[in-house]
Amino acid sequence: MYDPGCYGGEPFFVARDPGDQEAEEDDGYVVTYVHDEVAGESKFLVMDAKSPELEIVAAVRLPRRVPYGFHGLFVKESDINKL
Repeated sequence: MYDPGCYGGEPFFVARDPGDQEAEEDDGYVVTYVHDEVAGESKFLVMDAKSPELEIVAAVRLPRRVPYGFHGLFVKESDINKL
């Protein structure tokens, strides 16, 4: 699914509006890290979960390589504020 020489990490689903109980189950984004072995670059990808081909809506080049097997954890700001 990625360009030749590119390898992705663990994908994670992020709801567009986590509080919307009426939202469709794919109403959100799939996010992941991808490393390009040819260019030597890592990117953070944001893809539209409703798109049949997971259309990329944002690609952020990262200043350092993200190692394979890296796991992401995404926490809502409201949960962090409870700590």
